[in-house]
Amino acid sequence: MEVKRRTAKSLVGKLSSVSEQTRTESLCELRLISKNDPESRLLIADAGAIPYLSEIIYSPSAVAQENATATLLNISISSREPLMSTRGLLDALSHALRYPESPSSAQAAAATIFSLLTVDSYRPIIGSKRDILYALIDIIRNPNSHPRTIKDALKALFGVALYSLNRATVIELGAVPVLFSLVVKDGRVGIVEDATAVIAQLAGCEEAGEAFKKVSGVGVLVDLLDLSTGSSGRVKENAVSGLLNLVQCGREEVAGYVKEMAGVVCNGIADVAENGSGKGKKKAAELLKLIGGGGGGGGSGEFGMNGFKDVQQVDNAVAQVSF
Repeated sequence: MEVKRRTAKSLVGKLSSVSEQTRTESLCELRLISKNDPESRLLIADAGAIPYLSEIIYSPSAVAQENATATLLNISISSREPLMSTRGLLDALSHALRYPESPSSAQAAAATIFSLLTVDSYRPIIGSKRDILYALIDIIRNPNSHPRTIKDALKALFGVALYSLNRATVIELGAVPVLFSLVVKDGRVGIVEDATAVIAQLAGCEEAGEAFKKVSGVGVLVDLLDLSTGSSGRVKENAVSGLLNLVQCGREEVAGYVKEMAGVVCNGIADVAENGSGKGKKKAAELLKLIGGGGGGGGSGEFGMNGFKDVQQVDNAVAQVSF
């Protein structure tokens, strides 16, 4: 361990070198070590790397920015507190999202934010950074964004939306039409699943009703439950969760519309109630009860980003992502 500590300290010290070649070589080595050796991540952070890495993100060099964002992502998998306690870290990640020198930089920055959002107490902090939220939405909106970057941006927005007070801000910044556009126009199953997971979370606030109405969002969710569309089980669970959250937020017209479309939607809800996950079955039964005129419980359904039902599963997934 002491050898690893000295190695980390030596490499971090070279990040302040006047030689660009020395800095680049050190960056590449830190990225590699932090990817392959989990024990080294905290050692690198303790050696003072994070302020240097944050500053390097502003570099016009694609190689430097890529390696800096990737190293931060790797550190965040095992050690998140040092990142959040570093002044300017979130601003640096925002810069990488908005002005990436390469697609890899934006992807690593989005994945780092997603990693940080697995900590409950960080969600309101990151959710208050409107520039980050807008940048994530812009990545999803941009047809030239790399699919992996889109998926990481969606995962980050999902993490943001897990904190209920963030949802109105995400809606205000224009996420709803962007998300539904992805669902309607993008044929990639994983991206549609992730987009509907975010939609389901955003549905759990008062502001969602009007925003969904403007894009015929309820109709889209109903269509996803039509068995003839071939939606994946995860997409159908997210659609059920979204409709349930809208109804529970007092959108009586949603319940009325769903009742009108009973011939299309009830079979889909029943399919989730019979074949879905444990939480999916519960939510589907609750929605059937509500649209059938019965009572129902409250609370926003947390369905799944890639099928993750809770923060621990999200956390485990983050641990598998390193650059």
